[in-house]
Amino acid sequence: MATLLPPPSKRQRTAIAEKAHDQQNIDTIPSDLGSVRVHFYDHSTGQPSGAPVAIPVADATVKNLELLLNTLQGNDASERIPYRFTFGADGQVVDIVNDIYRALLKPGLRTTEDTISLHYTPQAIFRVRTVSRCSASIPGHGEAILATSFASSSSSRLVTGSGDNNARIFDTDTGTPFQTLKGHTSWVLVASWSPDDTTIATGSMDNTVRLWNPQSGQLLGQPLKGHTKWITSLAWEPYHLRQSSTLQRLASSSKDSTVRIWDSKSQRTDLVLSGHKSSVSCVRWGGTGTIYTASHDKTIKLWDSTKGTLIGTLTAHAHWVNHLALSTDFVLRTAYHDHTGTIPPSDQEKTAKAKQRFETAATINNTLTERLVTASDDCTIYLWSPPSSPTSNTSIKPIARLLGHQKQVNHVTFSPSGTLIASSSFDNHIKLWNATTGAFLFTLRGHVAPVYMSCFSPDSRLLVSGSKDTTLKVWDTATGKLKEDLPGHRDEVFAVDWSPDGRGVGSGGKDKQVRIWRH
Repeated sequence: MATLLPPPSKRQRTAIAEKAHDQQNIDTIPSDLGSVRVHFYDHSTGQPSGAPVAIPVADATVKNLELLLNTLQGNDASERIPYRFTFGADGQVVDIVNDIYRALLKPGLRTTEDTISLHYTPQAIFRVRTVSRCSASIPGHGEAILATSFASSSSSRLVTGSGDNNARIFDTDTGTPFQTLKGHTSWVLVASWSPDDTTIATGSMDNTVRLWNPQSGQLLGQPLKGHTKWITSLAWEPYHLRQSSTLQRLASSSKDSTVRIWDSKSQRTDLVLSGHKSSVSCVRWGGTGTIYTASHDKTIKLWDSTKGTLIGTLTAHAHWVNHLALSTDFVLRTAYHDHTGTIPPSDQEKTAKAKQRFETAATINNTLTERLVTASDDCTIYLWSPPSSPTSNTSIKPIARLLGHQKQVNHVTFSPSGTLIASSSFDNHIKLWNATTGAFLFTLRGHVAPVYMSCFSPDSRLLVSGSKDTTLKVWDTATGKLKEDLPGHRDEVFAVDWSPDGRGVGSGGKDKQVRIWRH
């Protein structure tokens, strides 16, 4: 008797149907459209690259546009840079995903008679491979894991904070616990590495911030006491703004409505930023020296980090502001560490490299601009370009209001390239937005429960999300399609982080286990 094959699974049936649909809709470019004139502009400076060039419409694909632009710029074949092309007109920004015909000519946005202005942005020269398997499941914590963070320099160290009152450092190469950071008397809510990887800061429900040596796991000095309620967020001073190589400052926000700036050497409070009327949910320390704070009093405040004075207040949200992110978060976190792995020998060279990386990431149209995105319980997101010094204007207007989520928005993040924003919501969806204009790009559907947070890969081409539905999912940011489904956790996934070198993802949640995901 012949063995009967089992019927195809739901996933196989869906894949077969999609393949058949794609085969029916093969959209070829007509060969009789002639040529189109294209003019390339640098997105960061706004300057043109040479004169307009006539290109056959049939050959105007992204790959050929990259080849042409590299030739115009005189790059050798070994030094070719991948580019992302966008077309902007009438307040609309269109990504050139495949070719000019499908993106602009077929929808009728432009004709072959027009000169098409394309803005190009260099993409990461390196490519991060998508994570597809769980390489390690590491026990150790006795309660839910609430925070995960990779070291700035490599993927071999991961720090986690947990409800068992401990933080732990894991060796992700061997899949084993490395150090246990004991001392807190209540839940460890946040954990953060300093940009040079020499110190770990943890914030807890016991109202204290503690600093640790990542090699020995020993507490550095005494707990930093001053807050009267629990710590909600931590932010290190950017490396290029430090007064000296040994002086590290740290900002901590708290449920007590204040933000404190600590001197890690003397372990005393430098400044107290008080002005919010309710819990401060998030703090970020910008590369221009501005500190940004989001609060449950519906406002975002901007502070001068040297004087502690208020620069301005952003008021637009109608409910609690849950989270905020800066367009330069990734380069401020990694400082002088980049994909090449080369570390400058002297402190001056480290500072110069960190400053150069920040200025490259923050320059738009020849001006240094840090953009800010905020997420709220009012289901909206606002994109801002805040001033770095006090202004006479009483109100600072947002660039855009990002609408679409049906429930509270829990988390927002910029891509390392500064071109995309991802928002995670309790409506089970992630949305991708254009970070320049705030235009909506994709809704990433797949999770069946609230999405707690998401994190971009270092090359900005992938996004990983963690959800209450116990899964992680990896998405392709160019198409908005699901790349990998990563089941494995036995309960809700609270925290996820992609290592700055791109080699792995670390996740933790209610099942008390740290999972490391690799290609």
